Amino acid sequence: MPKKAESGSTTIDLLDYLFGPGERDEHVDPHLVAGWDPDLPCPARTPARMTLADLALLLDAPVEALRGPKPEEHVWHISVRNHADDRMLSDAEWSEAAAMVHAAGIAEHGDEQACRWIAVRHAPDHIHILATLARQDGRHPRVRGDILSMHTAARGFEARWGLTPMSPLDRTARRRPVTGEAEKAARRGLTETARESLQRTVRQAAALGHGDTDFLDRLRDAGLRVRERRDDDGALVGYSVALPGDRADGGTRPVWFAGSTLAYDLSLPRVRERFTPLVTPADWALAEHWIREASVPLGRAGQGEGAGDVAALGDLLAVAAVHAPALVRDRVQAAADAFEQAARAPGARCLEGRARAGWRASTRALEQAPRAARGGGAAVVLTLLIALVEAVEAAADWHRAQAFRAQAKAASEAAVLLREAAGLTGAPPPAAKPRTGRVVRTAGRGLSPIGPVTGVPVRPRPDPGRPGPSRTR
Repeated sequence: MPKKAESGSTTIDLLDYLFGPGERDEHVDPHLVAGWDPDLPCPARTPARMTLADLALLLDAPVEALRGPKPEEHVWHISVRNHADDRMLSDAEWSEAAAMVHAAGIAEHGDEQACRWIAVRHAPDHIHILATLARQDGRHPRVRGDILSMHTAARGFEARWGLTPMSPLDRTARRRPVTGEAEKAARRGLTETARESLQRTVRQAAALGHGDTDFLDRLRDAGLRVRERRDDDGALVGYSVALPGDRADGGTRPVWFAGSTLAYDLSLPRVRERFTPLVTPADWALAEHWIREASVPLGRAGQGEGAGDVAALGDLLAVAAVHAPALVRDRVQAAADAFEQAARAPGARCLEGRARAGWRASTRALEQAPRAARGGGAAVVLTLLIALVEAVEAAADWHRAQAFRAQAKAASEAAVLLREAAGLTGAPPPAAKPRTGRVVRTAGRGLSPIGPVTGVPVRPRPDPGRPGPSRTR
């Protein structure tokens, strides 16, 4: 899978890293596997013919020759990695894969005036592609949409070599932490990155919020820093969140994440689609009844309606994870995380649906249920989990009928985790049952044949019926 790394302005610094030992001596036998010149000597294997400084000068030459303004960050950097379960590719295969620079607009086939680039392999499972953003004829390359074009090219290699396919480019895959975020969390001794903690907390607030103010207050109550973005008329048009203590630039500024950068469905417009009026408090038994009732219509839903249903089910799982008893909380949280991609139907924006109303009511009921009901007995918890399994399996069937393979897989994984949670209550886990409902596929659609933030005190919630003053932090 191609993944864009940070661009830069110093070619030699990136070469030093790519051909060096790595930050923890993880680089093994770094060497060239491809480049703009097929006869280019490798600095690691033939240092007498080519040094890193020589290679940097060659790569930068077209940039230095530009007569007009030079790109502020002229170093283009991409990593291409295959799945952990895939076989090890040879240097020749990686060299062929590096030719996806053609798709990116860096160096099209047969273009002798294209940008200069190299591909470096210093680990068995991936390569790095470095290019300088100036063509040899003095023009600037057109690389807009480069990563999406490279993803399309990568699918051809996956099919030809029998590799694990990537998630489809349908804006539903989960946004994963970048390497620097994971390394930062490891240095701080955290079990997850700031991005993952924020994703979970914002998703729970979005599932429960019933207005802009309530949503933002829930984020602050969970201990997050919140920054509002407003237009000239003072209307809220966006938001960003930061984890207390997560800072950059030598500790001088917080690391802010806009909602849309946490997940595709956590932008302010998508969060607002979730808002519904408050409902009467109910206990777990009523929530379980609503869940079962709402699962049936999904089996008859077309593509548009089902999109709203699975989105609401994702919110329900996020809230169920928060309020589940400690015995099963980890499993339910894992199920909510696994279901996240299944909550986003490719290309669908409408969140109407017959099952949606029932699942939204269930979400409210779980939040407002008395504490004793949340702790519940084993029987109460088990019946709720079984109902959730049925709902998630209905969602998996709907995704399969629409040929949304990645989403169907995510829903199936969530169902397995919920069955495991049910088994922890002391009762046998519910067995998977064949569904008899017919799921309608819309013609022409489909693809072809955070628990609370760790270490941050949670402030008590005010009475939901009495609005409190607006706060900023």
